[in-house]
Amino acid sequence: MPEKPAEPTDRSAVRSLLRLWPYVRPVRTRWFCAAFVAVLASCLALVIPLVLKWMVDGPVADRDPGGVWLGAFYLLLLGIAEAGLFGLRRWLVARPLAGVEAALRADLYRHLQRLPVAFHDRWPSGQLLSRGTTDLMLLRMFLAFPLTFLLVNATTLLVGFVILFAQEWSLGLVLLAPAVPLVILCSVFETKYSLVARKAQDQVGDLTTVVEESVLGIRIVKGFGRHRSQAQAFRALAQRLRGTELGKARLLAGIWALITAIPELAIGAALVLGTIEVADGGLSAGTLVAFLSTALALRWPVESIGFLLAMSQESATAADRYFEVMDVAEEAVESAGVTAGKADPGIVFEGVEFRYPDAAPGSRPVLAGIDLRVRPGETMALVGATGSGKTTLTALVPRLHEITGGRILLDGEDIAGMERSRLRELVSVAFEEPTLFSATVGENVLMGAEGAGEEALRRALSVAQADFVYDLPQGVDTQVGEQGLSLSGGQRQRLALARAVVGEPRFLVLDDPLSALDVHTEALVEAALRRVLERTTAVVVAHRPSTVMLADRVALLSGGRISAVGTHQELLRGNAEYAWLMSGAEGTGDAGSPVDAGARAGAPTAEEGSIR
Repeated sequence: MPEKPAEPTDRSAVRSLLRLWPYVRPVRTRWFCAAFVAVLASCLALVIPLVLKWMVDGPVADRDPGGVWLGAFYLLLLGIAEAGLFGLRRWLVARPLAGVEAALRADLYRHLQRLPVAFHDRWPSGQLLSRGTTDLMLLRMFLAFPLTFLLVNATTLLVGFVILFAQEWSLGLVLLAPAVPLVILCSVFETKYSLVARKAQDQVGDLTTVVEESVLGIRIVKGFGRHRSQAQAFRALAQRLRGTELGKARLLAGIWALITAIPELAIGAALVLGTIEVADGGLSAGTLVAFLSTALALRWPVESIGFLLAMSQESATAADRYFEVMDVAEEAVESAGVTAGKADPGIVFEGVEFRYPDAAPGSRPVLAGIDLRVRPGETMALVGATGSGKTTLTALVPRLHEITGGRILLDGEDIAGMERSRLRELVSVAFEEPTLFSATVGENVLMGAEGAGEEALRRALSVAQADFVYDLPQGVDTQVGEQGLSLSGGQRQRLALARAVVGEPRFLVLDDPLSALDVHTEALVEAALRRVLERTTAVVVAHRPSTVMLADRVALLSGGRISAVGTHQELLRGNAEYAWLMSGAEGTGDAGSPVDAGARAGAPTAEEGSIR
């Protein structure tokens, strides 16, 4: 899960929003032009009261109809100019700010691809989705409207009060009196609203996660009749979000009511005092009309403060959430000070140790002191009890996780010093749980080798015994759908295997790649896979004797260590734990099993949070 957000006392909304400047800089000219146009339009509105003053003290007082019509014409021109300028402002900002949003989204997506697997293990996908959609939409809206109008309204208020004081300074002081309480109210509002805004945005992420999981797991939901419980879970989260949004609405309603009421009282007081001055002859009627018209023109800039501050706070929390992800360090391209290994071909594990980043301090490592050598062209099977760390060990070879001790050598070169792009060209992987993308069959397979052609695709499909694709409606151009759920488990696994072998990699890592196949298809795949394994160096996680038979040698993983290495027959004869695992009794919980003995001897357990 993402870390708990900082309290508002540790955070500045302005500082959060200023981090967007690198994205705004390329379009700053158009944005400043749009802001200038908006300021000009707003200031034109302040000219209208001056025209009214001229009309009241001139043509109206002199009973001059021609002058009245001329004043009306001036007012019409000012209104048209103001509307045109606001339309121009919208045109100036629409395209560039859409580009800013696109750039933010592209950078987020690119960054997510480069973050360690451990990050994605911790963060719910819904939280990431909400940051890439809702939060970025809020930021675009902030740049287009609140940011502009915070500047526009501040300028309008400044110019407006200059006009007010120029007309009648005593009445101007009356209207200025509410400034101090309004500033205090806005400060309190910002502090409270930032908390509830962040809470609401996090809850949107939680809700998105539930929806995504329910859609992706719809077969499980329907298969076990859990639609009611899922609906209840969704309803509970939706109710929480509703309560938070109502809290936001109450805060906004309160500040809006106060911001509206206090200036209205000041305008009322100014009206009474101004009327008295007009009656006493100290003020002209036109001046009073212009003064009150100017004050009324300033109502919207004042009343919009609460609304603009609310949007600014939501945008600041959106920026915080966005940069929470962007600030996470990407996978290092290479490690400094890595010493080159000796010229020892194949895959070599030397004193490899690993514990997960979120493991409790002082907990046992998942893997400790792994020493193993896979000779060039050899296939090594990894065998061990469930939770012994087999998958974790294979994930270290392509650096999906970083080792915390020791080193791994590929043909004598330490993988810690390799660029990841080069490492992953050398090492190809196939996972036990195959993942397919919403693309064609061919695109899914060719993802395993950039630049591979049709011949490589056909060869890989043949090796994986995936010729069924030619019977699909559009053959290899058939869209497999989200997660490949339109295919069977065995079909998905065969396509994942084809993806692993399509590039004829130098090193191959297979995590129980045949577990979803029937015995007849498994035999065909094994026969074809043997030919591939003859030309590569491979590590294969195996749970069944049939998969073990693909290997030249077998390594037994127990208690986070390699406890035995040998051929299948040698280990069957000489290692009781291996013989027990191959007997098919794994998971029976038999207290007399060698695996239980290993656990009692101190092997790390899943309950300790160190085995995955």
